[in-house]
Amino acid sequence: MEARLFALQRLTAMVMAPFVLVHVGLVIYAVRGGLTAGEILSRTEGNWLWIVFYGLFVVSVSVHVPIGLRNILIEWLKLGRPAASVVGLAFGAVLLVLGMRAVAAVGGLA
Repeated sequence: MEARLFALQRLTAMVMAPFVLVHVGLVIYAVRGGLTAGEILSRTEGNWLWIVFYGLFVVSVSVHVPIGLRNILIEWLKLGRPAASVVGLAFGAVLLVLGMRAVAAVGGLA
């Protein structure tokens, strides 16, 4: 199980890398261009490209982060594997729900 989690976390890191680069680039572009939050939202509303982009970003983060959190709980806090797994899964579920709500709101679906 540990080897699979290790591989899954590395895979999601590779998936997330382009998402992070595009996201940071967009933030820099928007800030330097003087765009307001309202202007940014008007450009993203209903755009399925951005909805899919950020939806996949949220899913990859929701898989990647709980694995790392689980490892931290086991290694640093000496929490047992079953308890750390429950905490990690719960945290991942919260990330997924909140992230998808944000994607829906930015995409104009909410």
